[in-house]
Amino acid sequence: MKDEYDFSKGKRGAVISSKGKTRITIYLDDAILEAFRARGEAAGTGYQTLINEALKEYLGQNAEKPVTESALRRILQEEFPKIRQVSPPSP
Repeated sequence: MKDEYDFSKGKRGAVISSKGKTRITIYLDDAILEAFRARGEAAGTGYQTLINEALKEYLGQNAEKPVTESALRRILQEEFPKIRQVSPPSP
């Protein structure tokens, strides 16, 4: 091992750059982060990937993906109470 190393031409930052992605620092509620970590572990994927997918879905950028059964169930559970309130009861 050398006594000194020359880092004068060194660059700071990630060793491997990811095209199309940017590293940021973000503050999230502990409960949100724990939920995404648990879902990521259950799904066998990273929690950051799930957060990214959730943000894409919120922005409407996942239009090319088919609707999953769980998403459809969630939507129906949200919409059925609204429909019941608007339509009159049947005799």
